[in-house]
Amino acid sequence: MPQTSVIYVLNGPNLNLLGVREPDIYGHETLADIETLCVDAADGAQIVFRQTNHEGELIDWVQEARDKASALVLNAAGYTHTSVALLDALKTLTIPIVECHLSNPAARERFRHRSYVSPVATGIISGFGPISYELAVKAALGLVQERAVAQGRSV
Repeated sequence: MPQTSVIYVLNGPNLNLLGVREPDIYGHETLADIETLCVDAADGAQIVFRQTNHEGELIDWVQEARDKASALVLNAAGYTHTSVALLDALKTLTIPIVECHLSNPAARERFRHRSYVSPVATGIISGFGPISYELAVKAALGLVQERAVAQGRSV
């Protein structure tokens, strides 16, 4: 784990279309707006913010986080409900994982009720729109700090 807190914020498919895709569900903010929220919430920690429409690339980034990140905030979008491969990659992490969603999947279509991320997530934040990301970054930082205290070191 890095000396300075590094929070990976990874985003799955179609999140590059935020602001134009179903704004009644996802809002009018863009992914760039959400990145700014995350950086502002990071309290000096480094944010690595990425988005991909490709499952394999998302899995590569999760694997990269094993050695380079202090915590992971993940909005896997549609892969949340479909990707066993992503679950398998997440199982290799020993850092905190915060599952994040703009909407509340439990209040949406039935197929969105199952998450392959939730079984390995430390916690889940959903349904607060872009503020979900801000809350997720703050939660991730809190988890990193708790771990550091438990291990007798500072962040």
